[in-house]
Amino acid sequence: MCLAIPSKIVEIDNFRAMVDVYGARREINLMLMPEEVGIGDYVLVHAGFAIQKIEQEPAHEALKVISALIEDAGKEIDPQNASSRDMDGDSSTGSG
Repeated sequence: MCLAIPSKIVEIDNFRAMVDVYGARREINLMLMPEEVGIGDYVLVHAGFAIQKIEQEPAHEALKVISALIEDAGKEIDPQNASSRDMDGDSSTGSG
């Protein structure tokens, strides 16, 4: 499964762009974009490439959902027990 993250374009230089996601900036490649994009536009980014332009409202909604998933995942993971789980998800008891 792959996850494309909505990212806001903050700088453009030919086929390279700087995007902002949750306050973190990273450089992406625009060569796969089928349409022209500009500063302030949102794009879906996968593996360092912008793959699709997305409108602002759906981008904001997707970012809210991703934030909620990250927050929920953090609540469900118990780091002390994570390494003691076997492939079936059962906790190991340490007894033979």
